[in-house]
Amino acid sequence: MNFDYTVTTNKTFDEAVKTVEQETKNAGFRVLFIHDVMKTLAEKDFTIESFKIIEICNARNAYNALQADMKIGLCFPCKINVYRKDGKTYISGMRPIILTQFFPEANLGSLPKEVDEIIRGIIDKSK
Repeated sequence: MNFDYTVTTNKTFDEAVKTVEQETKNAGFRVLFIHDVMKTLAEKDFTIESFKIIEICNARNAYNALQADMKIGLCFPCKINVYRKDGKTYISGMRPIILTQFFPEANLGSLPKEVDEIIRGIIDKSK
């Protein structure tokens, strides 16, 4: 099982970011913050192609995961990255289904699979 789910898109970088924002809302999640990694690194004279980390969350899912194990909060919020590399735009997210590997004692039930499907759906609908 892959740690990430990554796709390429023919959209511009900015279009991809906006679409991820909209599809996140459509999926019943909330965009908490968008980190402009390229801008942050440029402040220290490091240069990379466009890169934003979009932090997303669904309060019900977060609450249920934290009830199983508070340490799962170390993986919060869920993140979807939009970045440019070698002339292509990528949309990538960590797969929540891997949480069971990190927290085998937590009784998460079907939650990781359900959230994994939602995040992959957001990514697919954004490409």
